Amino acid sequence: MNLEKEKKLNKKGFSKILGLDEAGRGALAGPVMIGGVLVHPHFRVKKDFEQVNDSKKLTPKKRESLYQLLKKESQIRCFSWPISPQRIDKINILEATKEGMIKIINNHPEVDYLLVDGNFKINSLVKQESILGGDRKIFSIAAASIIAKVERDNLMKELHKKFPQYKFNKHKGYGTKEHRNLIKKHGPSIVHRKSFRGVGKV
Repeated sequence: MNLEKEKKLNKKGFSKILGLDEAGRGALAGPVMIGGVLVHPHFRVKKDFEQVNDSKKLTPKKRESLYQLLKKESQIRCFSWPISPQRIDKINILEATKEGMIKIINNHPEVDYLLVDGNFKINSLVKQESILGGDRKIFSIAAASIIAKVERDNLMKELHKKFPQYKFNKHKGYGTKEHRNLIKKHGPSIVHRKSFRGVGKV
């Protein structure tokens, strides 16, 4: 994946372009994790970075490899922000996703342009563009999807240690048949999203 979109914006005078994406929006348990990536205008996509893509299209091993590359690259800055299941239940998943993105933006006031995966608008004064399927088209959004996915998966593995009966290490909180059966058997935990269909109240 190249930096065509970001380079066009650089030529228009934008130098701090933030790609934003999320992981876990459709899960039944755990947080929604927001990922953000800022790419320096002088960065060029080297060979190792050409495989950056929508995190869902990558194997776990490849995701982890690219995650490490992104985190170590001096001309790339990576951010993340989790929004808890309780907050998701209170304000709904879309608003929780937006809130996480705003948290990242507000912590980095130097940002001058937003590239957001999806078709919704963030309540921010920063100029922005929403792009359906952006994680398959835009480097910074794809990179953000990798950051969000790997960090959320790692968090779900930690939650597995606290709640081994739900096998979060396998399905990462998504609504697989096994996970739904385990919810029926044990009831929902404090990290389940009670407002989601198939979970219900404790």
